[in-house]
Amino acid sequence: MNINSSLSHRGQEPEEGILYLVGTPIGNLSDISSRALNILKNVSLVACEDTRQTKKIMTKHRISNTLISFNKNNTRKKIPQIIKLLKESNSVALVTDAGMPSICDPGEELAREAKLNEIQVICIPGASAVITALVSSGYPSSKFIFEGFLPKKTALRKKLLQEISQNEKTTIFFEAPHRLKKTLVELKEFCGGTREITVTKELTKKFEKHIGSNIDEVLTYFEKEEVLGEFTIVLKGINNDSKDEMNKSILKRELYELTNAGLSLSAASKYLAQKKNISKSIIYNLHRSDKHS
Repeated sequence: MNINSSLSHRGQEPEEGILYLVGTPIGNLSDISSRALNILKNVSLVACEDTRQTKKIMTKHRISNTLISFNKNNTRKKIPQIIKLLKESNSVALVTDAGMPSICDPGEELAREAKLNEIQVICIPGASAVITALVSSGYPSSKFIFEGFLPKKTALRKKLLQEISQNEKTTIFFEAPHRLKKTLVELKEFCGGTREITVTKELTKKFEKHIGSNIDEVLTYFEKEEVLGEFTIVLKGINNDSKDEMNKSILKRELYELTNAGLSLSAASKYLAQKKNISKSIIYNLHRSDKHS
């Protein structure tokens, strides 16, 4: 393996036998670099998540090339084919429908297989919904956590939400429209309604939206608005104020679970008071305020 070849570009791009991971626009089709356009125009072929989406970019920029489908449904079949083409000195560009390949995308499997076969992988950077949403939020961005899509299985989902609720770093994740309201309700349950959040959609497009500024406000907003499109959610990390709110939410949830399981309010409150080493009256007050809210 020639290590030096991975540290510098040795000629005019695209070079033979290289896999190029090319960032594409997340909305506005003008958000693409001249370098990316050169790669898309001149590689041997372009592997696309959806050829119809890639054709829109190619058509706008008057580029034609061979497009093949590469998505989560055909990776097992297509990866060996693409690796064979690369070994035969063809250059291949990999693109997703929007943004950077390999982010919540089977591109990571192709990149890993290319590396295992000592094929050079070069990234042509471009737009990212994660970074765009983060820097637009105004939340701390020097350190952050990206979770992709939350798990669908209840146990895994609750475990991750618990971790997110206690994280001091800004957390970013994606959500589908049919699950958005459920996720917001769960975030309120685990983080409290006052936790700062920004829900974004249509990033870089004409009707770009940044909805916030806390979980309660966002829930109220979507009571009246139709939920359409893919969402990128940015949740501010926990601070002292949100810790108090979160602790109240956890107590309320545990109290509900205990009474729902058959314990009386008095017995459940006594158990939680001993478990958390707090006054029983605090738990009673939480129940009372929750009942009247």
